[in-house]
Amino acid sequence: MVVQAYILIQTDVGKAAEVAKAVGQISGVTLAEDVTGPYDVIVRAEAHTVDELGNLVVSKVQNLEGITRTLTCPVVHI
Repeated sequence: MVVQAYILIQTDVGKAAEVAKAVGQISGVTLAEDVTGPYDVIVRAEAHTVDELGNLVVSKVQNLEGITRTLTCPVVHI
């Protein structure tokens, strides 16, 4: 089983491309793009369990310099 989520990231001014590049290097991240809109970077991530996904977001993504806020949106297949 694979658990997936989109992570919407707000960054410090002028840091979106740098943050997207750094997040893209994290194991479990399948896509990281800097975008325009209310969020600066959109990330797609996956893990084997919800706990593993949460750990990826909290310990690896949110700790990167330049990130001011994240919103995690789990993917649900019905």
